[in-house]
Amino acid sequence: MRTILRYFLLITCWSSCLLAGASSPLLAQNQPSMKQLVVPTLPELGNLSADALKTRFQSLPAQALDCLNWAETFPYAPETTFRIATDGKSLYIYYETCGTGLRAVALEDNGKVWEDSCVEFFVQVPGQDCYRNFEVNCIGTLLASQKTPGSESKRFTPEELAKIQRYPSLEHKAIDLPEGEYAWNMLLVIPLECLGLTELPETLRANFYKCGDKTSRPHYVSWSPISNPKPNFHLPQYFGELRFE
Repeated sequence: MRTILRYFLLITCWSSCLLAGASSPLLAQNQPSMKQLVVPTLPELGNLSADALKTRFQSLPAQALDCLNWAETFPYAPETTFRIATDGKSLYIYYETCGTGLRAVALEDNGKVWEDSCVEFFVQVPGQDCYRNFEVNCIGTLLASQKTPGSESKRFTPEELAKIQRYPSLEHKAIDLPEGEYAWNMLLVIPLECLGLTELPETLRANFYKCGDKTSRPHYVSWSPISNPKPNFHLPQYFGELRFE
């Protein structure tokens, strides 16, 4: 009787292991793959003008914002790319985008720029619970804050916002053009101190976005994929990885 019971327990354990092993690939398929990117260090960036910086960035490989995470509800995706580099003191992010319609109603910093034609950069220092988000509309109006999941955002002060350089291709004035094709670019220069850093770590966790809640064609696209039922960029568990040379 003991022998029969022992065999029964062994078979039960073996079957459970097989089922667990079989289910693992299915679980893995439901998890989006985290993107990774090596960020070049270019010490000369700090000595270049805005126009020279944009020209310099044209020689760097472009990364597409092509994750249409909520395609059934929001199928529109303006063609958008970004390029990123560092000089060891700041992060330089250069966006280029082209699509239908153009909106820029938020004229004051820390306004509702996400409702306009907007590009965004969310970043988290490894080991920290908080992350920081930098959102800028097509005319250079910036929203920046620090947030810990489950708590209220802490907006950057005007003094902190002034440290972040923005170089839009468009003039800083209100725009509301629901139709037509428009192209624009944006260069952001974010000092490391705005990330709470004095030097670059080996890696940062980050994601890049293009959105426009109240544009004529609302859209929500990302660089690294997001697995969530509704549009939400404030999910650091889906950030990709930036690795510094």
